[in-house]
Amino acid sequence: MAGDRKPLLRIPTVAQGAGISIVAPASFAQTERVEQGTAALHKLGFEPRFGVNSGERGPLYFAGSPDQRLVDLHAAFEDEGTTAVMALRGGYGANYLLDGLDPARIGKHPKLFFAYSDLTGIQLRLLDEIGLMAFHGPMLAADFYREEGVHGASFQAALKGEAYSVGASEGLRALKTGNARGVLYGGCLSILVSLIGTRWEPRTEGTLLFVEDVGVKPYQIDRMLWQLRQAGKLEGVRGIVFGEMLDSTPAGTTPEFLEEAILSALDGFAGPIAMGLRSGHVSRANVTLRLGAEAELVAGDQTRLELFKPSGSA
Repeated sequence: MAGDRKPLLRIPTVAQGAGISIVAPASFAQTERVEQGTAALHKLGFEPRFGVNSGERGPLYFAGSPDQRLVDLHAAFEDEGTTAVMALRGGYGANYLLDGLDPARIGKHPKLFFAYSDLTGIQLRLLDEIGLMAFHGPMLAADFYREEGVHGASFQAALKGEAYSVGASEGLRALKTGNARGVLYGGCLSILVSLIGTRWEPRTEGTLLFVEDVGVKPYQIDRMLWQLRQAGKLEGVRGIVFGEMLDSTPAGTTPEFLEEAILSALDGFAGPIAMGLRSGHVSRANVTLRLGAEAELVAGDQTRLELFKPSGSA
C-alpha cells in the first residue's frame, strides 16, 4: 500500500575519488569487460574495490554460491572505504539471495546501489523494507566497459543527490498524453512479474511505474502486462514509463507494432504512458533513475520525466 511506504534512508553523496564496492550477486562477467569497466571508473576518478568472491565463475552461470554472493553484498555495504555499491552485471541468480538477504544489516550502512536487470528483486526488497533508494543505472561490466555506455549527466546527478530531468534526448516519447506525479518504482519487467506470488511482491500502488526489458517479443510484453493487471499491480499506478525495450521488435514488424501492443494491453489505463527511456538494457548511454524518490511524468509534445531531489539525500 502507498501509505505503508518506508521513509527513505539518508544516503551520503559520493565525492570524486570515492571508493565504490563492486559485487557480483548474479552471473559472472567476461574478464575483458571487467578490466575495461574498471579502467573507465578509474578514469572518472573513482576507486573500485572488488568483493572477495566477485571473480568466481560458476557453478553453472552463477558468480559463486548464494552464500559467497551474500557475503560480498553485505560486506560491500559495511566497507567503510566505499560510499557506493555497484553490481558487476546482471544475468541470473540474484533471486537466490532474497532469502538470506539481511535488510536491517544493510540499513545500518546505507549507500547508493547501482544495478538493474536481475538485481531488480534485491533492489526493490531493500527499498520496500528499509527505504533504501534503488539506483537503476549502469553496472561495471555491462555499461562502463563500453564507449558511451553511460549517461554521464544522470549518473553524476545521482551521485550528488541532485534533481534532474530526462526527455527526448534520452529516447523518451509519449504513447498516451497526460501528467502524473508519484514515487518512481519498478525495474526489469520480467523480474517484477516473477516476484508476484512471493513474499517480495512489488508494491506498485501510488507510483510512477518504470518497466524495461530486453529481447522480449510484443506478445510476451502483452502477457506480462496482463499478469500485472490481473494481480492488481496496476491499481493505483499513476503513470507508466517504458524503457527502450531493446531487441523487442521482431523481424517483419515495426516499432509502431510494439507500441500498439502495449497500448492494447493497457487499454483503459487512466494515466499517461511514455516509452523509450534508455535506462537498463539499452543500446547506449544508460540513464540512472532513482527508484523510491518522487518524480513527475509529463507526456505530450515535449515529454519529460522530472526526478526531484530525494528526501533521502544527505
